[in-house]
Amino acid sequence: MNPEPTPAGQPDVLVVGGGIGGLSTAYALSRQGLRVRVLEQAPEYGEVGAGLQIAPNCTRILADYGLLDEAKSLGVVPANMVMRDAVDSEVLTRLDLRDLERRYGFPYMVIHRSDLHGIFLRACERAGVELLNDQVVVGYENTEGGARVLLKDGRTETAPLVVAADGLHSVARQQLIGDDVVSSSYVAYRAAVPIEEVKDNGIAEHDVTVYVGPHRHFVQYALRGGEMFNQVAVFESPKALAGEADWGTPDELDAAFEGSCETVGVGIPLMWRDRWWRMFDRDPIETWVHGRIALLGDAAHPPLQYMAQGAIMAIEDGWVLAQHYARLVEATPAGTEPDWDGALAAYEAVRVEHCRRVQTTARAWGELWHLDGEARLRRNAILRARDTHDYAFTDWVYGPTALTPDEEPAMFTPIPLSSAAVEQPAA
Repeated sequence: MNPEPTPAGQPDVLVVGGGIGGLSTAYALSRQGLRVRVLEQAPEYGEVGAGLQIAPNCTRILADYGLLDEAKSLGVVPANMVMRDAVDSEVLTRLDLRDLERRYGFPYMVIHRSDLHGIFLRACERAGVELLNDQVVVGYENTEGGARVLLKDGRTETAPLVVAADGLHSVARQQLIGDDVVSSSYVAYRAAVPIEEVKDNGIAEHDVTVYVGPHRHFVQYALRGGEMFNQVAVFESPKALAGEADWGTPDELDAAFEGSCETVGVGIPLMWRDRWWRMFDRDPIETWVHGRIALLGDAAHPPLQYMAQGAIMAIEDGWVLAQHYARLVEATPAGTEPDWDGALAAYEAVRVEHCRRVQTTARAWGELWHLDGEARLRRNAILRARDTHDYAFTDWVYGPTALTPDEEPAMFTPIPLSSAAVEQPAA
């Protein structure tokens, strides 16, 4: 059945934020027959940055949306993920990503952030999502039977549901929770260059390679069908630790990677030096839904980058919310308007614990990657002893059960994407 129509000109859902989380959620909800309006503060839709890693828990959703083939045509499906020591380049452990795909039914891929954003933008356009720019939201309010947003120009927008996908520095998060971002004192530099510029640098063109070292790490992988090469350099800033405001500057980048192995050493001069990204997250929270205002993506659970799950979790959020709305509609008698509250309660029940675990595990992985001295040597020994096909550390996040917490009530279990998505080969 279709939901009851909202008043003329009023959407069923307002999504605040036109990033990957906001657009993927708008698309997911539009597929359920809902009228969705996206409010983006920038003059145009777009993304900054370079590469994203998209694990099977996300590519299975892209497949459900019919978008996976387009994503694969724009990205790269690597053969392995290899972790090396940043000091001596020794191989510490490896994930066979082709075997990973056999296990989970969907590929591990890498893609330029702007390409993934563009996929969702085009999907929203095809689905009839209303996409508005220059919409600066400064406040949120619940209303009878819905919620509204307050815009900087004095206007208001109202809908039965407002989804706040407004990022790390979310206005909704500040208003509803009031907590602060947490600085890791780490900073990231990025670069995406034509692969011809780095072919002689000892790179592994067909792998995702992570070099882990004392207070630093370095990531490399190909993008755009192998035509581009992505590099990310992350390090702990002495200026940040000292409480200085001007931290993460290029001189700190160069100093942090002194003494690294040759492949890392020749990669550092290629990093973009006119911009850098300070690494923040927030402490996990248990309440994402406030009346008819729902936090989503980084507004709800911004992680550090060590598990490469930030964009993925936002895409999962939108899929879960849409699935529970569909279930609610299916159970609603004909002629009766579905009540969003049940779907929102299910969304929160499904997502909070999983995302808390990703956030806290990402922090722990960051500490593990950046060990020094004897601790680094013990870590290396443990990683070398791991079997390539040991998936004890990936099943909970990459597997099809990643969208549900353990022992969750049956009423909150998401609808399976397909039989392929719920059948795992034997370990």
